[in-house]
Amino acid sequence: MDLSSAPIVSSRDVLAIIMGGGAGTRLFPLTKDRSKPAVPLAGKYRLVDIPISLCINSGFRRIYVLTQFNSSSLHRHIQQSYRFDDFHHGFVEIMAAQQTPQSKAWYQGTADAVRQNLRHFDSHPHELVLILSGDQLYRMDFRKVIEQHLRSYADVTVATIPVGAEEAAGFGIMQVDDEKRITRFVEKPKDPAVLDTLRLDDRFLSQLGVPGGEPKYLASMGIYVFNRRVLQEALADGAPDFGKDIIPNLIGKKRVNAYLYNGYWEDIGTIKAFYEANLDLCSPLPKFNFYDSAAPIYSHARYLPASKLSACQIDQTVIAEGCIIMQARLERSIIGIRSRIHSGASVKDSIVMGIDAYETEVQLRSSEAHGIPRMGIGANTSLERTIVDKNARIGDNVRISPAGKPADFDGENYYIRDGIVVIPKGAVIPHGTVI
Repeated sequence: MDLSSAPIVSSRDVLAIIMGGGAGTRLFPLTKDRSKPAVPLAGKYRLVDIPISLCINSGFRRIYVLTQFNSSSLHRHIQQSYRFDDFHHGFVEIMAAQQTPQSKAWYQGTADAVRQNLRHFDSHPHELVLILSGDQLYRMDFRKVIEQHLRSYADVTVATIPVGAEEAAGFGIMQVDDEKRITRFVEKPKDPAVLDTLRLDDRFLSQLGVPGGEPKYLASMGIYVFNRRVLQEALADGAPDFGKDIIPNLIGKKRVNAYLYNGYWEDIGTIKAFYEANLDLCSPLPKFNFYDSAAPIYSHARYLPASKLSACQIDQTVIAEGCIIMQARLERSIIGIRSRIHSGASVKDSIVMGIDAYETEVQLRSSEAHGIPRMGIGANTSLERTIVDKNARIGDNVRISPAGKPADFDGENYYIRDGIVVIPKGAVIPHGTVI
């Protein structure tokens, strides 16, 4: 098949749709008051900044974000962060779940969310629809995905990544032919016999630059490209979800192809995944690169002053802007915007998300008068393997560590998930507390 003459699409022919996520129960308590895409990342970003930035860097500036659960924080962040001028003809538009005369139900799944908003998408001329998740950490040039989609004359393209046997049980696994056409799909296979039939052969692994040896399987990344007409037809039968319903139903009926990806990709679906992805950013050569000037990750411009540090010991730590840190020891940690860390504090293998606004002198005096710790990390306090959500008040002489505790536990003003202590947003941990 000669694909050299296949037309290359204009960016104006592509609409991008970012799924705002469900209730995010596996990320609780970080999703107690916000949706998954609104969870802070790397000290100054939100998870949703990743897919929006990737779209912008790929030249696709017509972006919809579909939201439903705990979405006010996400809405505020997007509205403050993404505004295009009149010359770029772009937008990042929020489509919140709503009841209409046609439907009284909220979004029932990813496909249903798109179905309920088709009338809005149809008001913009387009030929292709790029569907993305709002809670993944990766880098991808979507122009390459679109180009393969067009050159292979696909109706649908599914981005896929090789995973090991343990990970395969948590994903939809694909089987492809020599032209990368998907011939089989199995949702979260757990039977070893079934898994063995889905194993990638060494030829495909060599194409991806993956060394042979351990079995690898081709997992769906939840990233799709649809031809407009094919998407409309696929949504007509009322199926609620792309991964579980739409994609399996189209295999064998339409040309559904795989885009093979072998870069860093992390689905931020659990506290453990969130914690490990953040702390990896402290490494000298992290798996995800925020320092790519050719493809920056955008976010809300806050115009904060530079961070101020005095007599600190710091090793492999990322510190966002606007922080004041005095005589503290920081080791392999993420310190978020406007964080206050007082003398004698020790923060190790931890994530401190920061503060939404500096406290005024009046607020500080009031807190002191009532014996309430100020926002931030108090003097002589020790944190280890801990996530401190925004605006938390951790007093002086506090000790927080998961050592010797259950891997999952709900305490007063704290939670333990996957062996990691989580202090929820706005929590108050009194002076001298030991967790």
